[in-house]
Amino acid sequence: MRSHLLNDTTAEQYRRSVTDGVERVAAKLAATDRPFTGITVDALSPRIDEIDLDKPLHDTGAVLDELEDVYLRDAIYFHHPRYLAHLNCPVVIPAVLGEAVLSAVNSSLDTWDQSAGGTLIERKLIDWTTERIGLGPAADGVFTSGGTQSNLQALLLAREEAKTDTLAKLRIFASEVSHFSVKKSAKLLGLGQDAVVSIPVDHDKRMQTVALARELERCAEDGLVPMAVVATAGTTDFGSIDPLPEIAELCEQFGTWMHVDAAYGCGLLASLKHRDRISGIERADSVTVDYHKSFFQPVSSSAVLVRDAATLRHATYHAEYLNPRRMVEERIPNQVDKSLQTTRRFDALKLWMTLRTMGADGIGQLFDEVCDLAREGWKLIAADPRFDVVVEPSLSTLVFRYIPAAVTDPAEIDRANLYARKALFASGDAIVAGTKVGGRHYLKFTLLNPETQASDIAAVLDLIAGHAEQYLGESLDRAS
Repeated sequence: MRSHLLNDTTAEQYRRSVTDGVERVAAKLAATDRPFTGITVDALSPRIDEIDLDKPLHDTGAVLDELEDVYLRDAIYFHHPRYLAHLNCPVVIPAVLGEAVLSAVNSSLDTWDQSAGGTLIERKLIDWTTERIGLGPAADGVFTSGGTQSNLQALLLAREEAKTDTLAKLRIFASEVSHFSVKKSAKLLGLGQDAVVSIPVDHDKRMQTVALARELERCAEDGLVPMAVVATAGTTDFGSIDPLPEIAELCEQFGTWMHVDAAYGCGLLASLKHRDRISGIERADSVTVDYHKSFFQPVSSSAVLVRDAATLRHATYHAEYLNPRRMVEERIPNQVDKSLQTTRRFDALKLWMTLRTMGADGIGQLFDEVCDLAREGWKLIAADPRFDVVVEPSLSTLVFRYIPAAVTDPAEIDRANLYARKALFASGDAIVAGTKVGGRHYLKFTLLNPETQASDIAAVLDLIAGHAEQYLGESLDRAS
């Protein structure tokens, strides 16, 4: 079994095996003509269930053959231009190369004696990102597993900086369309159910600062502690960006920690055309970025950034076997001192490879393309009498629903849109997401693929309308 260990004696076997795997994936990518095969759970589950994991195949070629049957054939391919559903991006080749390198070397980014150069590369990228944001010379941060963890850590720091022993008094303010991880974080941090105050949004799905000011004043009047305001730069459902400068003013006025969840909108940090859309982010106390959304990186690649590096001490714990206090005095850089995680992948390498190959402008150009495509898509939908579109896009998300001319029952329209989404997914021809707006069912395009064209959007709209009309026709037949 030692023949399977990666070391100096198995380097050639490693080269052959990885090359075989890469060739198969490349062939699959080249031949993929739709984002999904449409396979059902009931059809795929038996293939997985019949595999006996206690009876290995002993040959990577045979394992790859099996993998084709149970995964590669029916995987959902985000690189396809008609994958329009969630915040999943196609990935850039330099980042995939970085993934291969980091997996093979397998550095752990918790301590210097496990990563060395990896530690310094991650720190360099953190500095690069904080400079792009404009957080100032005292800024710092650390890579995380994703936006949910980044938001959790940011709110942990805010809780500790609030300096109160009465957790029940703490309040977090976030818009009604903010990410669910805000409420989840409040629960994990031991705050009460009422800790998150939901602030209404305007027509463009942006936090209403007048309402925020009113709630902050009420908080003070009630003897409560305004722990944090979470502003969103790119909401999951709408891509909307809260008015960051106005929120920053209120946070300063009330002495409140300002966190910006820019998991989605962080691509604007590299934008050549739309950087001004996140003006005010430089005034945040903490920021979440997901490179694996709008920087076209493989999952996972995220970070939490802070204006004041000293606040990261709230996540520090010294263990004698790992990062004893004396290492701080010896100026040994241990990233575990900043992180909620201990063992941690060298995910920063993917972004490093991307920047060193493409440059920030290359990333920004790709994100600008999808933002511009969303504007074009919005014009298409707004001009199409078959659909109702919710808001003009701030980033690359379009929320809309099919509105049949002959049907006025909102519940029946809901069912038609739900059916259309499910039927489209089952066909595998395209994949779209869904959400609710005002209690009604809507569909959603999340555009993160620069290869997607306006013609793809128009074609998918026709498919949606066709499926919805089919449902309504069958519904009328059943009713008669």
